[in-house]
Amino acid sequence: MSKRKNPNTDNLNADFCDFLMELANYEKNVTRELYKYNVYRKAAGLLAKHPTRIKSGEEAQRLNGIGDKIAKKIDEFISTGQLAKLNKIRANDKNVAINELTKVSGIGPSAAAMFVKDGIMNIADLRKNIDSLNHHQKIGLNHFDDFELRIPREELIELRDIAKREIKDMDERYTADVCGSFRRGATSSGDIDILLTHTKFASSDKKNPELLTKVVQRLTACGLITDKISMGDSKFMGVCRLPKSEKKDEEDEGKIRHFRRLDLRLIPHDQYYCALLYFTGSDMFNKDMRGKALENGFTLNEYTIRPMGSTRIPGEPLPVSSEEDIFDYIGMKYKKPSERNL
Repeated sequence: MSKRKNPNTDNLNADFCDFLMELANYEKNVTRELYKYNVYRKAAGLLAKHPTRIKSGEEAQRLNGIGDKIAKKIDEFISTGQLAKLNKIRANDKNVAINELTKVSGIGPSAAAMFVKDGIMNIADLRKNIDSLNHHQKIGLNHFDDFELRIPREELIELRDIAKREIKDMDERYTADVCGSFRRGATSSGDIDILLTHTKFASSDKKNPELLTKVVQRLTACGLITDKISMGDSKFMGVCRLPKSEKKDEEDEGKIRHFRRLDLRLIPHDQYYCALLYFTGSDMFNKDMRGKALENGFTLNEYTIRPMGSTRIPGEPLPVSSEEDIFDYIGMKYKKPSERNL
C-alpha cells in the first residue's frame, strides 16, 4: 500500500478529502486508532467519487459512511476554511515529526515514534543518523524523493510489459499480473505490485522459493530490479526502474528514470484468482464482497472461497479458475476491476 496521496484532478471535493486524509494519517501514525483511520479514509473516498461539490455537512451525511462528526467538520471547514483539530495537531512538533518520518519506506508508526524520542524529527535528521537505520529504511531514505512521486500509468504500463515479457521468455508457464489501483484503472500509482503464479506450483506442494528467485534474477539481469529490500519464499520487496533503452535516441537520453517500489508475490495456481481479486482491491470493495459471501454461506479471503456448513465451520476450498467463478459462487454480478473503486 502506497504512502502517497492519490491526486485526482476530477475531484470536486479535493479540499475536504485532503483534510480527512490528514486526520486519517494522524490517527494511523500517532494515536494508532485504526478504526478512526478507516472511517476518515472511507469518507474521503466517498467524497472523492461524488459527482458534485458538497455544499454542507448535512448533504455529505446523506452518503452512506459519513456520520455526524465528519459532517460537523465539513461545516466547520466550509465556514472557516480550517479545522481547529488539525490546527492543534499541526502545532505539536511530535505529531508533525512522526507523520513526516512515516513517509520513508520501511519506517512505520512505532519506528517513527522511537526516532522522535531520540531527537530525530525530520528527513534531514535521518540523513545525519544513517547508522540508526535498518536495510529497508536506508533504501527508503536513499530513494525518498523518487518514492514520494506518483508513477504515471504510462510508465507503469512500460514497467509491466518489460516484466511480463522477461518472465514469459524465461518460462511461459508463469502468469504475472500487476494488481492494486493500476488494475482498477488509476491514472497513477504509488508503487508496483505484481502477482506471480506457475502451473507447476499448487497450495498442496512444498514451498518452492526457486520459482520466485528465478524471476528476481531475470528482472535484475535485464536492469529492471535495482535493489533488494527483502526476499522470502513467496514475496520479494525491492526497487525497480525502467532500463535504459537500447535505441538511445534523443528522447531517451533526456528521460529521467525514477526509482520505484516493487513487490512480487508468488501464489499457488489454485489460489491465484482469489489472490488477484484481493490484491486488486479496493479495500472497501473487498470488505463488501466478503460480507456478501458470508450472507450467502461462504467465507472468502485472499487464499480461498469455502462453503460454510450448518455448524459454521468452513468446508474444503472450492475450485476457482477465474475471478468470475468467485462472483458466481456468492451470487454477485461480476464487476470489472475498474468498477471496484469503492
